Amino acid sequence: MPNRNSFLAFVFLLGLWGAAQPASAQSLVPHTVQLDSTKLERQGLSLAQEAAQLAQFQQYELALPRARLATQLAPKSPEIWSLLGGLYLQTNDLDGGITALKTAQTLDQKNAAVLFALGSAYFQKNSYTTAIDYLKSGLKIKPNVPGALFDLGNAYLMLRQFTDALAQYEKAVAQDKTFWPAINNIGLIKYESGDVDEAIRRWRAAVAIDTKAAEPQLAMAVALYAKGDREQGLALGETAIQIDSRYSDLKFLKENLWGNRLLADTKKFLETPRIRATIAQAQGSTPKRPSSPQ
Repeated sequence: MPNRNSFLAFVFLLGLWGAAQPASAQSLVPHTVQLDSTKLERQGLSLAQEAAQLAQFQQYELALPRARLATQLAPKSPEIWSLLGGLYLQTNDLDGGITALKTAQTLDQKNAAVLFALGSAYFQKNSYTTAIDYLKSGLKIKPNVPGALFDLGNAYLMLRQFTDALAQYEKAVAQDKTFWPAINNIGLIKYESGDVDEAIRRWRAAVAIDTKAAEPQLAMAVALYAKGDREQGLALGETAIQIDSRYSDLKFLKENLWGNRLLADTKKFLETPRIRATIAQAQGSTPKRPSSPQ
């Protein structure tokens, strides 16, 4: 997709081509092309709408060049810069996303959604303190947004500030009783602190909200198995892995903020013959022998 300079050059060439051609005896008079800024801005908004529609269908690679050109045609639109930033984040270009979102913030400093997106971007860059700053700034403008409260809780959790993390998760649930990811993460903290029964209670509540949520089902399975309720634990674990086999990967679980205690118990759980067979079936492969302790 052409950049701003090439686009303007193209417009300039069109303007010269459309001007009256001088006779051979005439001197050349400099020609200045008058760009219609309002028209260009309308074109930019139209391209942004196309990009947003493509993004709805996860066509991010098609949406990105349209959004980039839209920012060139309408450079003072914070909405378009925000759209571009979001598309960059969707394609894992965190630096590009942050740059675009900061431009949007400069144009509209009271846009909470932009601050929330910046918080998410810095979280993905493992810059948790910076993420907290942006999320808190957004919540000052637009408080009680469950997703932002959840993200803030996650940032505190990564810094092992468990009390602050719990407070944000509880606020998220208070705003949306069906927001099971926050309930699930409360269970993660309770388990690490040794309150296994409360962790199980939270995970049961999460599963009651969404019976297809694999994460709380597996967490509850591991906890029950570790407590000695092996049959119920194994049955729940089979169901969870059949729903989403990614949760049989310890690395994936760590990325989803599972703590060391729960990971250690999960490792033992995943190495049981019955669960190994379930994993093999879910992944369409032959069961592997359990790995040796490190």
